[in-house]
Amino acid sequence: MNAALDEDEHSAPGTALRVWAEVDLAALRANVAALRARIGGAALMAVVKADGYGHGALACARAARAAGASWIGTATPQEALDLRAAGVDGRMLCWLWTPGGPWREAIEADVDVSVSGMWALREATAAARAAGRPARIQLKSDTGLGRNGCQPADWPELVAAARAAEAAGLAKVTGIWSHFACADEPGHPSIAAQLSVFHEALEAARAAGLEPEVRHIANSPATLTLPETHLDLVRTGIAMYGVSPVPQVGAPADFGLRPVMTLRARLAQVKRVPGDHGVSYGHLYTTPGETTLALVPAGYADGIPRHASNTGPVLVAGKWRTVAGRVAMDQFVVDLGGDSAQVGDPAVLFGPGDQGEPTVEDWARACGTIAYEIVTRIGARVPRVHLHTDDDGSGSQAVTGVSDPR
Repeated sequence: MNAALDEDEHSAPGTALRVWAEVDLAALRANVAALRARIGGAALMAVVKADGYGHGALACARAARAAGASWIGTATPQEALDLRAAGVDGRMLCWLWTPGGPWREAIEADVDVSVSGMWALREATAAARAAGRPARIQLKSDTGLGRNGCQPADWPELVAAARAAEAAGLAKVTGIWSHFACADEPGHPSIAAQLSVFHEALEAARAAGLEPEVRHIANSPATLTLPETHLDLVRTGIAMYGVSPVPQVGAPADFGLRPVMTLRARLAQVKRVPGDHGVSYGHLYTTPGETTLALVPAGYADGIPRHASNTGPVLVAGKWRTVAGRVAMDQFVVDLGGDSAQVGDPAVLFGPGDQGEPTVEDWARACGTIAYEIVTRIGARVPRVHLHTDDDGSGSQAVTGVSDPR
């Protein structure tokens, strides 16, 4: 059953929702399977940071596990601990730590923690001592991205100290990893340079006596285009949600992926107005003649970019429309021209594109940003309707982020 745009079968539960994001978990499971088919014997980490890139972390983690993801990845410790509290088991890594973080809680929850410097190693091992069990740590090397990770000059000290922590029974180094800066730009010279630095870091770790379970540097674009980077594990974030991380190379379908999210709303008002009528704040748009305006009840408080003013595409009454005027906090307007619509009719902001609706890439181009930002910024007051929550793809659904309106 196609969950993308069948309004009769897959409208929001009840009729109370003004805007909602449908999340097709059958598509997510298929994407995980397609990604696993590309990586040979490597394992796959399903990255569900930022509430599953806006799709709902818990539902997506469960679906990814069901599809064969060996690892779950989060940015923050709290994201990992929330998943553990909700019953998500198996291997899990979190990597964005600050001093005083919940190291002991993560260790006791069997979460692997990332260490990028000596301060973090000290805090992790102190927490391990307090917990009475070794910390599972993964050492991150800064191979050229310049964000988190240990610089090459400091790497020998870190790996030696990590080995000493292992010998003392305070830690187990389960992984060594890094992150690409430009894997979404095939052929960029930094890719080969970073991979070379990473192999040097691995060799230094081996020389120090470390024997990690997994070595990983491949993110979504590297998973799709750089098989030489797959090593023991790949980390798939945006690709798992059916968004191409390398749109200059191929659309999602070109990689065997399907977009998972469809963002829908119901028209809140439809009215005729005369020509030269200003629309929304600042009158950035005025009607060229007598026309019909339709009000879409979603705005920047819901994650609709204000940069979509006069540019964002929307499917209303069977045609692409463009946001007319400024996107406001809770709403925006589209000009239907000579066409008509009714209050309550559907507006589709983006989806897979199967039935002519815009895609998330269309929104990214309209707003001068990347598709990652479009899906992750969809706000908490937009309920997620998770379709195909059963592994068999039976049409079950669950709603999160809102009280059941039925």
